Amino acid sequence: MVAAAAAVVVLAAAGTWTAAASGGEPPVHRSDRMMTMPGGVRLDTSYFTAGGGGRRPAVLLAHGFGGSKDDVRGEAEDLARDGYAVLTWSARGFGRSTGTIGLNDPKHEVADVSRLVDWLAKQPQVRLDKPGDPRVGVAGGSYGGAVSLLAAGYDHRVDAIAPAVTYWNLADALFPNGVFKKLWAGVFFGEGGGCARFEADLCRMYDRVAESGTPDAAARELLERRSPSAVGSRIRVPTLLVQGQTDSLFPLGQADAAARAIRANGAPVDVDWIAGGHDGGDLETDRVQGRVRAWFDRYLKGDRGTDTGPAFRVTRTGGVNSTDGTAQLRGASADAYPGLAADRHDVPLTGGEQRVANPAGAAPPAVSAVPGLGGTGGLGQLSSLGLGVSLDFPGQYAHFDSAPLTRDLQITGTPTARVHIASTSGDAVLFGKVYDVGPDGGQQVLPAQLVAPLRVTGARAGKDVTVTLPAIDHEVRKGHRLRLVLAATDLGYASPLAPATYTVTLKSALGVPTAPAVTTAAAPLPSWVWWLPLAGAALAAALLLTGRRRTAVPAPDPELAEVPLVIEGLSKRYARSADRYAVRELSFRVERGQVLGLLGPNGAGKTTTLRMLMGLITPDDGEIRVFGHAVRPGAKVLSRVGAFVEGAGFLPHLSGRENLELYWRATGRPQQDAHLDEALEIAGLGDALARAVRTYSQGMRQRLAIAQAMLGLPDLLILDEPTNGLDPPQIREMREVMIRYAAGGRTVIVSSHLLSEVEQSCTHLVVMDRGRLVQAGPVREIIGSGDTLLVGTATPLEEPVVEKVAALDAVASAVRTDDGLLVRLEPGGTAERLVAELVRLSVPVASVGPHRRLEDAFLTLIGGSA
Repeated sequence: MVAAAAAVVVLAAAGTWTAAASGGEPPVHRSDRMMTMPGGVRLDTSYFTAGGGGRRPAVLLAHGFGGSKDDVRGEAEDLARDGYAVLTWSARGFGRSTGTIGLNDPKHEVADVSRLVDWLAKQPQVRLDKPGDPRVGVAGGSYGGAVSLLAAGYDHRVDAIAPAVTYWNLADALFPNGVFKKLWAGVFFGEGGGCARFEADLCRMYDRVAESGTPDAAARELLERRSPSAVGSRIRVPTLLVQGQTDSLFPLGQADAAARAIRANGAPVDVDWIAGGHDGGDLETDRVQGRVRAWFDRYLKGDRGTDTGPAFRVTRTGGVNSTDGTAQLRGASADAYPGLAADRHDVPLTGGEQRVANPAGAAPPAVSAVPGLGGTGGLGQLSSLGLGVSLDFPGQYAHFDSAPLTRDLQITGTPTARVHIASTSGDAVLFGKVYDVGPDGGQQVLPAQLVAPLRVTGARAGKDVTVTLPAIDHEVRKGHRLRLVLAATDLGYASPLAPATYTVTLKSALGVPTAPAVTTAAAPLPSWVWWLPLAGAALAAALLLTGRRRTAVPAPDPELAEVPLVIEGLSKRYARSADRYAVRELSFRVERGQVLGLLGPNGAGKTTTLRMLMGLITPDDGEIRVFGHAVRPGAKVLSRVGAFVEGAGFLPHLSGRENLELYWRATGRPQQDAHLDEALEIAGLGDALARAVRTYSQGMRQRLAIAQAMLGLPDLLILDEPTNGLDPPQIREMREVMIRYAAGGRTVIVSSHLLSEVEQSCTHLVVMDRGRLVQAGPVREIIGSGDTLLVGTATPLEEPVVEKVAALDAVASAVRTDDGLLVRLEPGGTAERLVAELVRLSVPVASVGPHRRLEDAFLTLIGGSA
């Protein structure tokens, strides 16, 4: 018991000892200890070994920013089982270590690594090249990756390194091209525990730059001193550079600069572009750790037969795995690193001089990558799957488009373009990006969600500048277009707060690197390749035998080419019902110049009919033809139809004008075809057009929605309850708009519950009830022939006067009422002739109108069920 107690005391003084074993793997021994550095700073460390005696190479494993030694424990244990002595530690200010954060200050964090190497040189398990010089490699990701590079530059005893997703020049990473990367800088200082946890110089620098929004020379110099680039000429050890493609913090250009510098020193360098990064995606942890072990096996153990992989490898995304929803990854490789400008091809762009507004306060900003939204579902991963998630605001960017590509184009590297930029202020700050635009123009994808900031100093007189776009690996399919965008704002960066206008003119084609030496490995054929064709053949046979769907689209009917709408035998059953109908055997026809009112009680089938008319749902039976073309979902003829049905969705943070402009851009049609000014005049929103839609009242949103439906001045306009939320003057104005619109040779279909408005604005009616047509025709015919008129009089009439009116040739009868006189006309009699006769008889006529209102006729037609 005394011996056991003594052993506990010894272990407590030296650290702790643990063993872990699984299956047939050798146990891993770990000892934890606090090491004291100069100045009293204490580092929390763990030392891992496994197997028998004998000396072995050592590996220092560094953690990422905001983490601790615990983050790399699993990798350390794997390396220990592979025959390495592994030391991990929590950097200053992280985990249980003390001290302040210096962002890899050479005097502190980098010096700490040299002291850890000193400690390894004294361990009996570690192989020595000479006394005090252990055989040692350094690896780590992000913050830890940078310290591995710095350690190789400051300590000649480091023999090989494997930095991942890290920076070469921290000033370039946080102040690219003189623009402050404010969100990522904020994440740095936030994850570090606040400014007070950093060295005083760093805290003052951050406060100064964050307040001004502009990095100064002193800030750059401070960060460059702590960057691997400061000692780039002294890094002469084998280096495996692993960099993330979905990484707006440390993009691929950082690894490219490191590769060029270290290779120039004569050291072996391999480069590996992985699918993930700081913005999310797949970090390929198992594959990368396997490659790091192979790298150290070759350059630390001296095993020259070890395959360390190709000189250059890039992971490419090839769609989605249908079994688990994950991205399918494939490797492409080359025998030499191609750099970022290999085999550059020119892609011509079109677009004239464009004006770009930098709004006051630089808000609202465009959106590309968003720090903090990482993980496997990061925005960069979504863009690799062909999903567009970026956002640019109208008026705040210039764009230049290529023609549709005639063949697939693989971009590998940094595209470039030459532009001329002039500014109404001294400096211009713009953000360059290249979009992959789909064939229909509606879907555009920003590869890896990356942008390249650009500060143009002294731009008031105008300057020609080269825009170097972000380094990407992205395939653009045949039929797609490339779009160069220069935006005035971006959420992740600081833009000038003062409003300014930039003028951008294209001066060159888009130079696109293709790196043809990089070839993609053939993917193994999955099992479904063999059984899927057989299953497909069986399914096709079943469809042929049992299917009832009609796949052929009827040919256009030339006789109906000028007829806006013909509906014949239209029926739509409710879901999972064979005999309950939303619409049944509906037929009617609408001609040019008509304003057709679609009437019916709730549940009559009006909205279902309109949705079938717009191709949103498919009828079970019958046919709809618009200008002779059969309507199907996505039919081209629907471009001649404007619609507002069941409300419109607007982006609440955009203004009314911006919403309309964005909607029209989504159609892919030319801007001049929008007739935007006419639609805005219809909206009648005045200065409110410049306000965010979230501040609009219901009536204002309604008017904006109707203006949106009228964009492009469609030949057939469909409005569902257009007067909801409008006050009486606005209702009257809307009535006049519809009448004028149809008078120009177009057609309007309006569904409304305000029968008085329908009566005044519509020329024709279709009345529905319980899915069926009740009556269709001109308004006057449905209301009545007009043979009974109600004559309002200013004063009550005496009976002799009533008898004189009844005796008139054109009058069949006249009856006195409380309001005046009820007159039934003879066939051929008109209201105009009656009024003339009444004036001759000195009858004080105040008003004349049909006795039966539309409401009366409507209730009669549907049996009072409304």
